[in-house]
Amino acid sequence: MAEIPYLLRGVMPVSTDSSVLISSSKYLNNPRLREWLAMICLRKNGADMPPQAEMHEFIGILDSLRDYDAVEQMFTQERKVNPELDAWFSEGFVSTYTIDDFSQYAPGSLGGIFYEQMHSGNYEIQITPWREPKTQLDYYNLRSGQTHDFEHILCGGGFNFMGELVPYWYRLTNVPKFMKNPKLAAEVNLIQIFGSLRYTVRTMLHYPHVWPTCVNAIQRGMRVGQESDALFMKKLETVFHLPLGEAREALGVRGVVDVNTDREGAYWAERAPLQSILEPA
Repeated sequence: MAEIPYLLRGVMPVSTDSSVLISSSKYLNNPRLREWLAMICLRKNGADMPPQAEMHEFIGILDSLRDYDAVEQMFTQERKVNPELDAWFSEGFVSTYTIDDFSQYAPGSLGGIFYEQMHSGNYEIQITPWREPKTQLDYYNLRSGQTHDFEHILCGGGFNFMGELVPYWYRLTNVPKFMKNPKLAAEVNLIQIFGSLRYTVRTMLHYPHVWPTCVNAIQRGMRVGQESDALFMKKLETVFHLPLGEAREALGVRGVVDVNTDREGAYWAERAPLQSILEPA
């Protein structure tokens, strides 16, 4: 035993007749996911592959891996023991707003801030093609897409690549807090956990000057998720008219610290030189 390196102790070689890689993990078994994960963790940023395009590819990979029947069963069982989630599904509220609908809201209100961000950044509200939800997972994903940009604002994450970590980690801590079944919470948070790897690993490897910003964004998102009510089930549309502070209070959003990470996000995306984040703001 003494001659076996400490870190190798306990390793049990496994034999197999398979001629290809096989494991007990469906994720490791998937060659597309292995290639995608290596790319999004190890690559440097470049204009030829925007970060949002990476997630478009991942969604297709995830679709091929999911056991949709099992997910539906978990949702159905969860609703039997989770009255808040059951009520949310039973109402089945879906928004039909357009960007122009937000022009009515005053500056500083939740709707007004959203309107200004959408225009200044030339964003689109519907980032994935619309389809009528046919399953519980469809509805969960639809509402997650409709509320994501507002989660940036409500949770204190700016509309930049470092700010993206805040709503990611709010979800990664808030959703498990309000779901009885940890497996279901993990299933609906796969996009968040895989997506966040892009920002953490790539930042450490290639953009270490903004690593403190990255860590701070994760911490801020976690704090909001841990301290707040079930924001992912709230009808945000009822508070579009309220000033941001009042909207947060009405929705039970707590622990927010607003931090401007525009400069760090631009540097991370290689849209600004290193000197831009070294100079005083």
